[in-house]
Amino acid sequence: MARQLVAALYKFVPLPDYVALRERVRREAEAHNLTGSLLLAEEGVNGTIAGEPGQLRHFLGWLRTDARLADLEWKESWASHPPFGRLKVRLKREIVSMGAPDIVSNESVGAYVEPEDWNDLISQPDVVVVDTRNDYEVAIGQFEGAVDPKTATFRDFPAWAQEASALANKPRVAMYCTGGIRCEKATAYLRAQGFEEVHHLRGGILKYLETVPPEQSLWRGECFVFDERVAVGHGLREGPYELCRGCRRPISPEDKLRSDYEAGVSCHWCADEITDEQREGRRERQRQIALTTARQRAVETPSR
Repeated sequence: MARQLVAALYKFVPLPDYVALRERVRREAEAHNLTGSLLLAEEGVNGTIAGEPGQLRHFLGWLRTDARLADLEWKESWASHPPFGRLKVRLKREIVSMGAPDIVSNESVGAYVEPEDWNDLISQPDVVVVDTRNDYEVAIGQFEGAVDPKTATFRDFPAWAQEASALANKPRVAMYCTGGIRCEKATAYLRAQGFEEVHHLRGGILKYLETVPPEQSLWRGECFVFDERVAVGHGLREGPYELCRGCRRPISPEDKLRSDYEAGVSCHWCADEITDEQREGRRERQRQIALTTARQRAVETPSR
């Protein structure tokens, strides 16, 4: 199968008719044979979708025919295999969940920093660099010297920010995330707490990896993405990570050699989180997958 184009998009804009909008968006995306996930909320739209390049770009152009989304931007990358199994268009209270649906406006977010200017900013000694992503994302890659909040979900960020010693004196702050959306809320939250100089990376890590040459880069490792590519590096090339089919966190080839890894069942992230009953359920699911795969191969193999 030919490789697919992937588009990551978001926009904070009032969509009071988002419930009615869902069906129109779903029908149009299905008509263009797209897969992936789109979230609609009263505060805007967020998602990552994939498909044949012409079909995907036509759909994105259709979204822009809505005057509220006329300046919608997205980041493109490529996947060697279909990165999603199906299409989901869902309604949410927030397009990125921090427990603060009313905090973002054009006036409330921090100052945007272009990827080509990011290195200069985060290299300044009086700037605290904060990674707003979850712990398992940070574990496989981050910017040099960044503070890791060690949050399990983005909803944990406000509580961390209230207690973080690195932020105690309201320093200059530079924040980043995968594609930029979490930083919209995180910077708005810090500004609401009285921080005066808050910056964030426009387009997120993905835009930085696409724009900044590897030899000039301050990024170390891979960037986790929420699809079957799992992680990408400079130039948005797919990396060596896979997903644990138990918890859907990233695992490296080295992680698969660890004693707590069991294919389709558990990895070092989740081995201690699941019950014996859950473990056996995952093992049974893996057995069924193996049987189905074996039957398919038997059908596809020509007889001699």
